[in-house]
Amino acid sequence: MTEKFPIEEVRAHFPALQISDKDQVFPIYFDGPGGTQMTQPCIDRMLEYITTGMANLHGTFSTSEKTDRLLEEAKWAVADLLNCSAEEVACGQNMTSLAFQVSQSLRKYLEQGDEIIVTQLDHRANVDPWIHLAKETGATVKFIPVDKEKLVLNTEKLDKLITEKTKLVAIGISSNLTGTVTNVKPIFDLAKKVGALTIVDAVHAVPHFSVDFQELDCDILFCSAYKFFGPHLGIAVIKKELFEELPVAKLQPAPNEIPYKLETGTQNHEAIAGLCGAIHFIESLGTGERRRHRLISGMEAIEAHEQVLVSKLENFLKEIPEVTLYRASENVKKTPTFSFRIKGIHSREATEFFAKKYNLCIADGHFYASTMAEVFPVMESGGWIRIGFAPYNTLEEIEVFKKALKDLIAMKL
Repeated sequence: MTEKFPIEEVRAHFPALQISDKDQVFPIYFDGPGGTQMTQPCIDRMLEYITTGMANLHGTFSTSEKTDRLLEEAKWAVADLLNCSAEEVACGQNMTSLAFQVSQSLRKYLEQGDEIIVTQLDHRANVDPWIHLAKETGATVKFIPVDKEKLVLNTEKLDKLITEKTKLVAIGISSNLTGTVTNVKPIFDLAKKVGALTIVDAVHAVPHFSVDFQELDCDILFCSAYKFFGPHLGIAVIKKELFEELPVAKLQPAPNEIPYKLETGTQNHEAIAGLCGAIHFIESLGTGERRRHRLISGMEAIEAHEQVLVSKLENFLKEIPEVTLYRASENVKKTPTFSFRIKGIHSREATEFFAKKYNLCIADGHFYASTMAEVFPVMESGGWIRIGFAPYNTLEEIEVFKKALKDLIAMKL
């Protein structure tokens, strides 16, 4: 364990880690890529909002004024987390719903014969909204392929994929399947040369390392609060100049200014309160004079801790002959996410064994990275088994998994 990372203090911030089941065995949460546990500051802020009076916006009374302030507070918190402007931040049901909503607003930018670029590596939430957009506008969709050996995007023919016809390029920063972190800058540089819009899926990135909207210089970024210790809530960040001109479908009396025009209907105010608490938790792990600095520092502490865990699990999985690990090489940046298969064992059978015998929360399937499940035809055996770390995971928990995997293989052979 890293010397400076306060693992016991961190774990104490997560009530779910303190609850044991009927067998008095505490669950071990290795399902972070699917959604992390909720931190106490998030819960506290949600309860505070709910129990001290709820109201809708723009009233003259105190609870309405409190809700107005809450929404502004949340936008400023996200702005510091992602290094964007508060007026560029909109919240919604989830990342997928926001992506479909935004895709409809982009229809005026495409026409018959235009091209959209997506990737084989991505979660379908950053693929299907743009495929639907292409169907509605007559555009064509092209995929940046994955290198099956290296498990990174194959960008060798990128200059042939991105052409004068390209109008939109959507890339995920990090794969929720392999953990591969993609350097989107050179791809977006090519896209900008031909005037294409650039879209980032940062859902799997934000929980693991500091993401900088200005540095990415993309037009649109999506992420999800429940992946970084918060509530089920989606976040869209849209560059101001683009956001202001987007023709968003909304009710006639609803605000037309950004970012409110994208936030159709009454928002989930208690979840937005929880978002503030989740960001505060990350901030509490860091140091610095400004919140942005504390958030960067906090994410660096999380990343360092998770990399210690990574080294212990990755080496172990590579040494098991029955295990096929789908992970890029050491020189490729990756999140602490491991997808693998076990020879002769259906993935659902494996995760059921881990859950029932060891109370390990480990997922199986394609995790909505279903294009990858076509590139690597794995679904006949249940897809992949996936372990993903969060800052509350420990070396001791990895040892429990090691024993569980050895027991499973020994039992089946």
